[in-house]
Amino acid sequence: MIQLSDIQTALARIRADIRVSPCTHSETFSGLTHNSIFLKLDNQQRTGAFKERGALNKLLTLTADERARGVIAASAGNHAQGVAYHAGRHGIRARIYMPLPTPLTKVSSTRSYGAEVILHGANYDEAFEKALHVAQQDRLTLIHAFDDAAVIAGQGTLGLEILEQHPDIEAIVVPIGGGGLIGGIACAVKETNPAVRVFGVQPAKIPSMKAAIAEGKPVTLDSAKTIADGIAVRRAGDRTLPLVQKYVDGIATVEEEEIANAILLLLEREKTLAEGAGAAALAAVLNHKLPLSGKRVAALVCGGNIDVTLLSRIIERGLVKDGRLVRLRVHLPDYPGALHRLTGILADHRANIVETAYDRAYHGVNLGDTAIDITMETRGPEHIAELLAALVAAGYTHERIL
Repeated sequence: MIQLSDIQTALARIRADIRVSPCTHSETFSGLTHNSIFLKLDNQQRTGAFKERGALNKLLTLTADERARGVIAASAGNHAQGVAYHAGRHGIRARIYMPLPTPLTKVSSTRSYGAEVILHGANYDEAFEKALHVAQQDRLTLIHAFDDAAVIAGQGTLGLEILEQHPDIEAIVVPIGGGGLIGGIACAVKETNPAVRVFGVQPAKIPSMKAAIAEGKPVTLDSAKTIADGIAVRRAGDRTLPLVQKYVDGIATVEEEEIANAILLLLEREKTLAEGAGAAALAAVLNHKLPLSGKRVAALVCGGNIDVTLLSRIIERGLVKDGRLVRLRVHLPDYPGALHRLTGILADHRANIVETAYDRAYHGVNLGDTAIDITMETRGPEHIAELLAALVAAGYTHERIL
């Protein structure tokens, strides 16, 4: 098990190459959660995630012979980029195995840092098994994404940074995949100030560390798809589990919609881009999944490498959920001027039409009539209710499409 001294040594080793990320107070999230919330923005590292810390610490501990032979890693994205970027900076050849469903932005970024990228397997575990086999075959040094002492110590430097920035912090909330990040942070924090509480957060679809705690040993869960792909790890680490058992005060799980909402709120209110894994900690705090009230809380926003198509879907769904985007199906007579009359009513109530679609053959439309699906930007639920009342008053048959 790593010690506080290992993390302190790691911090001194990587300090020159790793940014001290801000840990800023958020008035918005403080008000929403009845806590004093500080956002530790490690999504501002060069590769967009905290993984650089552990990867760099491991690389800097290699012997000259190991550096000459090169390194290999398996990752769903952020660890891959951290290894590729810092290996390239130090003249070390890197080969990275990534699962086939890895978002294109993470694959492209990893290649751009000079690593050889090979897509293999349906998930992280399959990519890792392949990387492990090749490492033994080609005598390459495997840099594990989380279950390695040097990697865990590197990730733990985040805990020391938070304590330096806010010595009076009372709780820290950390996303959990394999457990390297929370294991390192919890060790650093608890060995420095045992009064600070440390909580972990996992996606409800794949809570591998929570299952390991319940069983007292790592267990392998079935694979599951989650927007928090960076922490979609089926099995907790053998080295990380004892750290979590010793130091972590509790683990909560969050649903997909809760993660998506946290991503949207971070983007809209804090102008901060987070991927699913990076927003998981805040999702737990926002949805009151942890025993925190009136506390000074640091929530890690530790990754910002989100696929833009997924971000687009999250934004759109969030607008629908908030009542700022609505789609109605309206039946109207099929003659010149009918649409003009309908749009006049919508314009009178200040709804902005963004999309329309006609249909004369489906949805139970009478002969001589048509149905039109109208997507509109609105101000919120009260505005939608106002529009529906106006359509009823005008005699239109309509329904809301969810």
